[in-house]
Amino acid sequence: MPPSPFFRRALLSVLGAFALGSFSCRRAATTPPADFATLTWEQIEAQARGQTVNLAMWQGDPFINAYMRDYVAPALLARHGVTLRLLPGQGGELVSMLMTEIEARKAASEIDLMWINGETFYQLRQLKALYGPFTDRLPNARYVDFASPFIGVDFQQPVDGMECPWGGAQLLAIYHEERVPAPPRTRAALAEWVRAHPGRFTFDSSFTGMSFLKSLLYEIVGDRAVLAGPFDEAKYARYGGELWAYLKSIQPYLWREGRTFPNSVTQQHQLFASGEIDFTFSMNDGEVDNKVAQGLFPAAARAYVFDGGMIKNSHYMGIVARSPHLAGAMVVCNFLISPEAQWEKQKPAVWGDGTVLDVKRLPDEWREKFSAARPGSRSPSRSELEGKGLPEPAAQYMIRLYEDFRTQLLR
Repeated sequence: MPPSPFFRRALLSVLGAFALGSFSCRRAATTPPADFATLTWEQIEAQARGQTVNLAMWQGDPFINAYMRDYVAPALLARHGVTLRLLPGQGGELVSMLMTEIEARKAASEIDLMWINGETFYQLRQLKALYGPFTDRLPNARYVDFASPFIGVDFQQPVDGMECPWGGAQLLAIYHEERVPAPPRTRAALAEWVRAHPGRFTFDSSFTGMSFLKSLLYEIVGDRAVLAGPFDEAKYARYGGELWAYLKSIQPYLWREGRTFPNSVTQQHQLFASGEIDFTFSMNDGEVDNKVAQGLFPAAARAYVFDGGMIKNSHYMGIVARSPHLAGAMVVCNFLISPEAQWEKQKPAVWGDGTVLDVKRLPDEWREKFSAARPGSRSPSRSELEGKGLPEPAAQYMIRLYEDFRTQLLR
């Protein structure tokens, strides 16, 4: 969810208040119990038993919801005595909520755990709203390669133990194979196809759509190293200008002549499923098989990656600094990165989400299972996707794309 102008002004106000020291009680409100840092994992598990953990997450996909509700929650309760309560919330909503709690000087938050990454991680760190570092205390973290640039770095920000990776995401384009026998694989080929098939292509105005725009931005730049490091206003002005000029050149040929855009990837999926457009996008290389199995996508749906690559990232769990159930939240995170939970999540019929585990570090039984897995018959294999992942640029690029999308294409 993009940050609103009101949210940005409020965020600046709160950050300014922090700088002035007006939140004199912040240290007390955000500091966990003094002895928590010294607890062993066995003691953390014992403290977690009987706790209810409130997890705020995007709930726009029934497969993801079912995985969390029907597999994760029962397993946590049976094995650890932890009750997992799933609440809706994502992106700017979460940042705004926690900012309001800080302003109100609440000693304990309403939520314990959040599904986050990217600009949300950046904004929450500015607010000092995250607990950590904590990942080095999770037993299953030994299976995660935090040195990987797609895991240990989140939108050019070192994770530094402040969020726990629990899924890998690769942006793919999904198309109807019968209507699009030769899908475009470059920016130029896409423009040619769009002009030849007016009304049959669009992208959503939320996270997935902006990830597609970042992939186009990389192709314009040419060298992925150019966008490494902190946000650069001069680079964005130069290459972003080319991006908006390109999009404006094809805008009249988009769905509804580019006067409006799907407000979510879910809506874009619906347009694709109904045959109104010929393309959709996904950050999940197993989703095309998911949706075909659900009967939502036609059997002719296929997924691919542009020749120059597309955005790849990880998504994470962040613990709220003022969580009243720190032990329970850590137990949830540890379970989510267990080989068992990661294996279940990776199944195309369950979710199809990529694992964050380093297969080479796993016990023999699990290493063999993960090594033989593939996302599904309608997507490239994960070995085929190697080298096609483009690293996320700094979070401010995403924030600017949200803003300029509205001024450049929707005005």
